Amino acid sequence: MDLMHLFQGIGTLFMVDTKIAIARIVLMLLGIVLVFLGSKQILEPLIMIPLGFGMAAVNAGVLIMDAHTTGTIFLDPLVSETDALMNVLQIDFLQPIYTFTFSNGLIACLIFLGIGVITDLSFVLSYPFTSMLLALFAELGTFVVLPLGIAMGLTPGQAAAVSTIGGADAPMVLFASLQMSPELFVPITVVAYLYLSLTYAGYPFLLRLLVPKELRGSIVKTTKRTNVTSKEKLIFAVFACTLLCFLIPIAAPLFSCLFLGIAIRESGILKYVNLLENVVLYGASFFLAFLLGTLCDARILLDPQVLPILVLGMLSLLISGIGGVIGGYVVYFINRKNFNPAIGMAGVSCVPTTAKIVQKEVAKANKRAIILQYAMGASISGVITSAVIAGILITVHQLI
Repeated sequence: MDLMHLFQGIGTLFMVDTKIAIARIVLMLLGIVLVFLGSKQILEPLIMIPLGFGMAAVNAGVLIMDAHTTGTIFLDPLVSETDALMNVLQIDFLQPIYTFTFSNGLIACLIFLGIGVITDLSFVLSYPFTSMLLALFAELGTFVVLPLGIAMGLTPGQAAAVSTIGGADAPMVLFASLQMSPELFVPITVVAYLYLSLTYAGYPFLLRLLVPKELRGSIVKTTKRTNVTSKEKLIFAVFACTLLCFLIPIAAPLFSCLFLGIAIRESGILKYVNLLENVVLYGASFFLAFLLGTLCDARILLDPQVLPILVLGMLSLLISGIGGVIGGYVVYFINRKNFNPAIGMAGVSCVPTTAKIVQKEVAKANKRAIILQYAMGASISGVITSAVIAGILITVHQLI
C-alpha cells in the first residue's frame, strides 16, 4: 500500500488537474479563514462558522473512488437517476438532508417560518408608506443587474436568479434560483451567503460615504402612533398572506411560512414560538450553512459561469445599498427634512443585520438618535418586497 492511497486527501491532489488541486488548497484555506472571521464577529458567525467548516472539510476529504475518479462521501448534488440516488442516500451522510430539504426549497421555507416568529409588524404598520418606499428603493440592485446579467451572456433565468442577491434575502435567493436556474443554484446561493456576510463589514463604510455625519446623526421627530395591537398585526398577516398567495402563487410557500410565523407570534402560542425560533430557525440556518460549505467543491466553483455570478452578486448588493440610501433621501425631502436618510439602507432586507448596522452608525454620529423602529420597518418590508419581486420573476420566467 503506497502513501497516496493511505492518505487519500493528499494523494488525490496529484490525481486531478493542477487547477483543481490549487483550487482545493485555496478553498481549504478560505474555509479556515471564514471560521476565524466568524468567531471574531467580523463576519456573521451563525453562517460563516458552519459554512467555513464545510468548505474546508469537503475540499480536504476527497477520496479515490476508483482508478480514474475522485469524490467525497458528503453529498452529490448532481445525482438524479433513481437507483443512483437511492445508493447515494445510503452512503453520503448529508445526502438525505440535501435531497429532502435543500433541493426542493423546504429549508428556505423553514427559515421563513422562523423569521416570521421573530418579526414584529409594529414598525411596518406604524410607518407603512415610509417602510415600503424604502424597501422598494433598496431593490434597485435587482432591477439593474437583471439586464446586465443578460448582456454578460447569462440566460434570462440565470440573470434573474443572480439579480435576486440584491434583495439580500439568502433563503429567498435559494428558492428563486432553484426555480429559475437549477443548474447554477449552488454557486448562486453560496455567493449570496458569502456576500450577505460581507455586508456586515462593508455596508458601514458605504453608509458613511453616502450620508454626511450631520445627517446620519439627525433625530426624527415623530407624531405617528406605535401601539399597534396584536389583533391588528394578526389581521394584517392573514389578509396579506392570502392576497399575496392569490396574486403570486409561485411564491406561496414563502409567503405562507413568513406570515404563519407572524400569526403564531401574535397569537401568543409560546410553545410554537419557542420551537420555531430556537429550534427550527437556528437548526435550519445551521444545516443550510453547513451544506452550502460542503457544496463549495473546487470542481463546482471552477465553472466559468461562476465568475459573472461573483461580479454581478457584489454589484447587486452594492447598488441595492445605494438605492436604499437614495430612498432615504427621497423620504427626507418628502418629510421636509424630518427624516434620517441613513435609514434607507435598512431596506436591504438582511433582517435584522442592516437595521442594526444603520442604528450603530447613527449612534456613532449622535448617541441620542434612535432610529431602530424605522430601520426595522424598512428591513421587514424588504423581506416582503424581495419575495414579491422574486415571485414575479419566477412567474415571468415560466411564461417565457
